[in-house]
Amino acid sequence: MDSRLPKFIFLLLVVLAALHFSAYYSQLPDVVESHFGSRGNPNGWQTKPAFFAFFVGVTVLATLFTFGLPALIRALPIELFNIPNKKYWFSAERRESSMDFLAGWFAWLGCAIFLIGCYAFEFAIEANLRGGRVAHPERFPCVIVAFLLFTLLWLVRMFRRFPRPPAPNAPL
Repeated sequence: MDSRLPKFIFLLLVVLAALHFSAYYSQLPDVVESHFGSRGNPNGWQTKPAFFAFFVGVTVLATLFTFGLPALIRALPIELFNIPNKKYWFSAERRESSMDFLAGWFAWLGCAIFLIGCYAFEFAIEANLRGGRVAHPERFPCVIVAFLLFTLLWLVRMFRRFPRPPAPNAPL
């Protein structure tokens, strides 16, 4: 799997989010509603700089998944990996394709983490601009379910990519 597409998409998302969210900075109050209950009612507040710093933290976390983990995996010995049948999948003839797959797959996970962070941030900004009310608070649980489904599919794809190796004497 080529990781260039998800990495490009991630960088594009970060630039677009920075432009989008920076436009709201001056419109928000000095103390913003930053945490919400199950019905979308605010139950936590932060200063505006802390609120935006939290978003920077989400961006850094997603960047680590997108770029940092694949680089770390390439640099570490395979003994530290927790992948089924790692000696087979990371043998000399399969190592590069396995590493490429992991780089692409972690880049997609980084995109998903960043997108859910953007949605949560947009949710909070909308609530602050609408006087504590969000137009559709029921959408947030749907987004979380979608992220959990993506993560489940991500894990299934990972295990399907690294199945049991064929038996040494098995016919092809």
